[in-house]
Amino acid sequence: MQRALGPFLKVLAFKIPALAIMGVAIPALLFAGTMRAADAPVVVTSIKPIHSLVSAIMQGVGEPELIVDGAASPHTYSLKPSNARALQDAKVIFWVGPGLEAFLEKPLQALGRDASIAALDEAPGLVKLPFREGGAFEAHDDGDEHDTASGHEHHDAEAAHAADDHHDHGAFDTHLWLDPMNAKAMAAMITTTLVAADPANALTYQGNAKALDDKLDALDTEIKGIVAPVKDKPFIVFHDAYQYFEHRYGIRVAGSITVSPETIPGAERVSEIHSKVGQLGATCVFAEPQFEPRLIDVVIEGTHAKSGVLDPEAATLKAGPDLYFTLMRGIANSMKGCLSGA
Repeated sequence: MQRALGPFLKVLAFKIPALAIMGVAIPALLFAGTMRAADAPVVVTSIKPIHSLVSAIMQGVGEPELIVDGAASPHTYSLKPSNARALQDAKVIFWVGPGLEAFLEKPLQALGRDASIAALDEAPGLVKLPFREGGAFEAHDDGDEHDTASGHEHHDAEAAHAADDHHDHGAFDTHLWLDPMNAKAMAAMITTTLVAADPANALTYQGNAKALDDKLDALDTEIKGIVAPVKDKPFIVFHDAYQYFEHRYGIRVAGSITVSPETIPGAERVSEIHSKVGQLGATCVFAEPQFEPRLIDVVIEGTHAKSGVLDPEAATLKAGPDLYFTLMRGIANSMKGCLSGA
């Protein structure tokens, strides 16, 4: 072993003094990479899909921090002390906006004063779709189904409206990222914000943004091909989060179990949906990983419907630059898998 290492040790013994004579600090060489990483701005993101887009644009510069991690949902999240510290230290903060992450609105005002805060629901070029009240099934021209609903049913819808802050904030659905063209619009705003906050890395951000744009175009074409064979088959979802996906790809969501995931539907509501599933024949009812799966079992009991899982907020996925693509392909493939035999 000594004989094998001999030449290497001789070279090393020669090189280190030589470097020292030249005035090169050895620790500086060893930790140069660390020093470069420390120069990256502190960037904080709210939810996984946004974190993924920001991560892709920041590749080669740094990694953004994520607030709503793991299987947590922005609909039910409570800010942690570590999140508060991240907001206080941030140079740039990205969120969708108060319509989705209502829990962030006051903390941003109190803790994010020194940061550049970008609400991506204000990105130029976004397609914004009106929020659908009442968890209605199918399209209604005359509103007959709403007129014949029970008083309890109307009370449930009103309670959902009151409980869900994002209903109060605007007339549009905030699950904007479920259309890749909206993701492109948000990526453009992310890039502009990062370049303004960190002009030294502008070329890297802009190059990454161009690569991301191309990947999003390819993803859009791919998803069209995946869902094409099943896009005319109706199905029911846990909560009304998918209309951007519907709108982009022409698929048919017949209704939702609940308007707001914070509000558990009453017995009459579940019974109505159960009847609707039977009327549709063999179809699918999709759960979401964060929320009560037993509701889905009740809804499909005694019917020919199958159940599946959709994950619009990436609760089950590992955060990172590839997450957005895994998320969107996962939704498309889950729909195709469940509906193919329907």
